[in-house]
Amino acid sequence: MVNKEYNPDVLNCIANLSNDEVFTPPTLANKVLDMLPQELFCDPKATFVDPFCKSGVFLREIVKRLDRGLADKIPNRQKRIDHIMHNQVFGIALTELTSLLSRRTLYCSKSANSQHSVSYFEDEQGHVFYKAIKHTWVNGKCKYCGASKDVYDRGSESEQYAYQFIHTDNPEKLFPKNMKFDVIIGNPPYQLSDGGNGASSKPLYHLFVHQAQRLCPRFLCMIIPARWYAGGKGLDKFRDTMLKDGHISYIADFPNSSDCFAGVNIAGGICYFLWERDKRYKLCKVENFKNDKSVSLAERNLSEYPYFVRDNDAINIITKIRRKKEKTVDKVVFSRNSFNIPSNERGHERERKNDYRLLSSDGYSFVDRRNIYDKDNILKKHKVIITYAMSGGNKPTVDGNYQIISSLSVLPPDEVCTETYLVISAFNNAKEAKNMISYVKSKFFRFLLLQALSSIHITKSTFIFVPLQDFSHPWTDEMLYEKYGLDEKEIALIESMIRPME
Repeated sequence: MVNKEYNPDVLNCIANLSNDEVFTPPTLANKVLDMLPQELFCDPKATFVDPFCKSGVFLREIVKRLDRGLADKIPNRQKRIDHIMHNQVFGIALTELTSLLSRRTLYCSKSANSQHSVSYFEDEQGHVFYKAIKHTWVNGKCKYCGASKDVYDRGSESEQYAYQFIHTDNPEKLFPKNMKFDVIIGNPPYQLSDGGNGASSKPLYHLFVHQAQRLCPRFLCMIIPARWYAGGKGLDKFRDTMLKDGHISYIADFPNSSDCFAGVNIAGGICYFLWERDKRYKLCKVENFKNDKSVSLAERNLSEYPYFVRDNDAINIITKIRRKKEKTVDKVVFSRNSFNIPSNERGHERERKNDYRLLSSDGYSFVDRRNIYDKDNILKKHKVIITYAMSGGNKPTVDGNYQIISSLSVLPPDEVCTETYLVISAFNNAKEAKNMISYVKSKFFRFLLLQALSSIHITKSTFIFVPLQDFSHPWTDEMLYEKYGLDEKEIALIESMIRPME
């Protein structure tokens, strides 16, 4: 029997362009809109803008709420829709294609001056603007977004990815009469290839946040990757500003990006937030989600630690550990590429008796000792190493837990490794190195490491919450739980989040 009431929303069915430009499902768009004071949708003077439109879903859902909220103030439906479309709702599209899609979503016509448009405009764009622009090159890079000239200085037949909203010093001039907005909302592009090796890319979303803040809206709501929690690759200053400015009242955190975007895997997960211009908060509401369900809600001081710890329940564990005021592992971890050997180096078969044994991602080979740069003076030591890239790409398994470290071993004296590996400590004897291995394998160690990880890369600074131990003996989780006085609930959290390590 056919269900005649079934009426699917086409915006739930659109395939994402990539992991960089992700379409927002209507359900998620409405969750973001729910953060706002709902009286805004009863105000005929309230103004809204999505300056990074893809499908137009935010604009459509805003119009639906305004249509209901203004029914008493403007009883005539067509006059109400005309007022909303012409005075309250605006957008800037990312590409020509998304401009057509957004207008179709908002006006029911790709042209706002079409007879089919639900509200007639004199020009085809209406209030969903798009203008193709080019990057501004300075020393081989775009001065606005950092795009590489070698990659993006190409013909007009190819997409330039020079997004209009962030490629200007005067964003207010992008809108009619230098408008002021009550709400800036949306889901911006996340990153852009930077011309590096493989899939190397640089983040973009923080540029959209900064530009939106320059327009001084009353409220700013955005969906962005959660990688900013730990900074890195141009995000350190952004993280510092986000944690310390006091205007963020709420953060919704999703370690698994597929809880927001079905079938999309974004390392480090996703978050959305509410920023309020006219208020400052000592505490911010942080809500953790798992399997698209809220699992924890807490009011927290965002600037309590240098990195933002996403898990509300993990804060208590970190606080308890830090009371001992012990030295942390980040103080002994060595900077990346200890021996100045790139990741793509594969060495050769042994040619000389005094060649050094080399570990790369393909296994063991040999390298000429003249090509070795022992910058940390650890060549003659027993070196505990892990892979620089996080196991599983900082995405939980089907069971929702993590392994984090995919490779862990000891390099004996006169053995070296490529940049694929990170040397986390070096010892004069094999026993201490072996005992550190037992510590790194513990769920306790890897749980604390996870709290500072928001990308696939494990770096020196991400060990900031892991206390250093006495390595005259091996360690087990039971010993560590007892040492730091963790209770049953705290132990259960660690055990549930971290997989045993082979």
